[in-house]
Amino acid sequence: MSPSTESCSRDADKAKPFLKWAGGKSQLLGEIRKRLPAGIEDGTITRYVEPFIGGGAVFFDVSQSHSFDNCLLLDANEDLILVYRTIQSSVDKLVGILSNIAYEYHELSPEKQSEYFYKTRLAFNEAKPGIDYSTFGPAWLDRAAQILFLNRTCFNGLFRVNSRGEFNVPIGSYKDPAICHPENLRRVARALQNAEIRVGDFEACAPSVDSRTFVYFDPPYRPLNKTAKFTSYASTAFDEASQLRLAQFFRQLDKCGAKLMLSNSDPKNEDPDDDFFENAYADFTIERVKATRMINSDAAARGQINEVIVTNY
Repeated sequence: MSPSTESCSRDADKAKPFLKWAGGKSQLLGEIRKRLPAGIEDGTITRYVEPFIGGGAVFFDVSQSHSFDNCLLLDANEDLILVYRTIQSSVDKLVGILSNIAYEYHELSPEKQSEYFYKTRLAFNEAKPGIDYSTFGPAWLDRAAQILFLNRTCFNGLFRVNSRGEFNVPIGSYKDPAICHPENLRRVARALQNAEIRVGDFEACAPSVDSRTFVYFDPPYRPLNKTAKFTSYASTAFDEASQLRLAQFFRQLDKCGAKLMLSNSDPKNEDPDDDFFENAYADFTIERVKATRMINSDAAARGQINEVIVTNY
């Protein structure tokens, strides 16, 4: 077996992101791997921290290729964290519920599937005020299954909520969407066993960061232009002030001796004179890599663009 074949085989056995996620990093993993700090390889970095876990592509890739004593995963989206924690603690029960949903959905006509989708979305939104996000319980299983179902069947696989925290993406036009991936969910559960997972603002990770820590930041992207406003993965928008607060936090952690990496959209795609990141991350390394934009509602506007990767090493 050739080295490349062996690599493909190992990758096939790895957990992959279980959610479709706008801005997900699966396509950039090669560029990110090339820029990982040396301490991950030689063992001097013992902790992995990701304060915007999102779809988790980088975490799943790095944590299954390298050994860490512990990992800390955070996100401000409490429903997203609910799904992660449910998979971590009760994956087999979740697979059972999701498999039943998938069977019911695929037995329906397209018209009835649409009804099923919107009925599920309504039930998901109406249940939110009664969910105890602090303690795992039976309600988490149903809610996690609803999130996975909605994510797999909604338009473009987006996770978007309004200011009330309600999921508001319409149904997508998929003929036969794959709703349940049992083996991958079980791999995800195994990958999460060494992780602490909690709801929180990115600054909440500070007490866990020291000189033996690698922190990867993948915040909601700064919009490329005035009409690009897809920043609502949680009920509180991640605005320009939040981006600048994150830059200050990046500097704070740099002083702790931690190794840091951040990715974001490149404003120079739209305005070559926009030096937002050059100003916000002055004195750090800023590189531009190619990515494919897929969430634009205008298919003609999708395609290759630059994204920025910032590191402190």
